[in-house]
Amino acid sequence: MQTLDEMLSRRLLTPAQHADIGAWIAHAKTPEGILQMPPALWRTLELASVLMDVDADLTRPPTLRAD
Repeated sequence: MQTLDEMLSRRLLTPAQHADIGAWIAHAKTPEGILQMPPALWRTLELASVLMDVDADLTRPPTLRAD
């Protein structure tokens, strides 16, 4: 949900889209269920993900620090 909240704060999702996607995810509860999201919502989520460059965050190796 943090990513969805960030998409909303960056205005990549409308409040209605944020609520609809959040409700779908909460209801689906499994990755397979989430993948059954209605196409219009899925496209909206995909576009927001591309604009945030989410894939780059997921493929970037973690930063290891010696604190």
